[in-house]
Amino acid sequence: MNFTEYQNLALSTAIYPKKYETIYPALGLCGEAGEVAEKIKKSIRDGLHNWPDEQFKEDLTKELGDVLWYISALASDLDISLDDVAQANVDKLQSRKDRGKIGGSGDNR
Repeated sequence: MNFTEYQNLALSTAIYPKKYETIYPALGLCGEAGEVAEKIKKSIRDGLHNWPDEQFKEDLTKELGDVLWYISALASDLDISLDDVAQANVDKLQSRKDRGKIGGSGDNR
């Protein structure tokens, strides 16, 4: 599956009030990203035994899928393709690497 296929399929399940376009998926994205962080935090708390085990990977895969769904919904609400998001990100990171700016802080480095 590619990003376009995923975005089209995910869009068919994006059921929320039109008046909350962009707001609903942005809030959902924050919540799901928090759930990813919580799972990792709890695995640290619990000692990282056999980390990452298959159950952890399965659980995290589901949470990452939820993150992807909300990214897709937000992009769709803004008429942005996930292919464009992915390409712009790779271009930005490659440019930073080429200029020796992969580390550091700031959006426009």
